Amino acid sequence: MTRVLIVDDDPDVRLLLDVRLRQQGHLVLTAGCAAEALDLLAAKGPPDVVVLDVLLPGTSGLDLLVQLRSRPGLAALPAVFLSGRVEADDIAAGRALGATYLTKPVVISALSDALERALRPAATPAGSW
Repeated sequence: MTRVLIVDDDPDVRLLLDVRLRQQGHLVLTAGCAAEALDLLAAKGPPDVVVLDVLLPGTSGLDLLVQLRSRPGLAALPAVFLSGRVEADDIAAGRALGATYLTKPVVISALSDALERALRPAATPAGSW
């Protein structure tokens, strides 16, 4: 089972993704902001992949990914950005971090495909949930 951390400030988006990804057999944790995501990481261990909104309260999803990847063992953490922002600069910044960039509203099959692609290079699970 893949451990997926979803970080989005919209509770409806978190709920939708949580339900759909659990239906696909994933273990899911959700956070509404960067601080909550970092707390979950400390309490539950690292995810196998993270799904991030770009616009988050406080710290952007782009900055959060940099913070997550600075943690021991997470330098290659796979990531998918899921955002309503479609500006070329945001998309380029997400891709520069090696992440897939999807726009909202998301088609769940597109997210599932992006998660599968993001996880292909991963060799071993990052931790235990």
